[in-house]
Amino acid sequence: MKFSKDCILDHVAIAVNSLDKSQKIWEDMGLTFSSEREIVESQGVQTAFASMDENAHLELLCPYGETGPIHKFLEKKGEGIHHLCFKVPDIEAKCKELKDNGYILLNESPVEGANNCLVNFIHPKSTGGVLVEISQKRK
Repeated sequence: MKFSKDCILDHVAIAVNSLDKSQKIWEDMGLTFSSEREIVESQGVQTAFASMDENAHLELLCPYGETGPIHKFLEKKGEGIHHLCFKVPDIEAKCKELKDNGYILLNESPVEGANNCLVNFIHPKSTGGVLVEISQKRK
């Protein structure tokens, strides 16, 4: 997969059962979390973010509601790294480029994500077993 120099790591996402318990672990490691938590109902998830450096964040993903992909992930694999996310300048163009190069995207077009972003996911079958998210901040 070829990413331009404009594509940078945005976050590493970890699926967790409890935001409070997991946040404390990472705070003990030295990270500082935003006081804001966001619920993304369309994804069935509640998030908490901590900056790791000037670009990248750690995102904790906790199930919200009764169903959703994080519920399934936790049931199948338990807590752990869920995906890597890269910021792109034009998500529509990147989705088209990826599709044209044979990558399998989870959504036909970008969907609403956390932090006022449009997102799409590249299926792990296309990336050697790693779920990859691409993200563009809404204007």
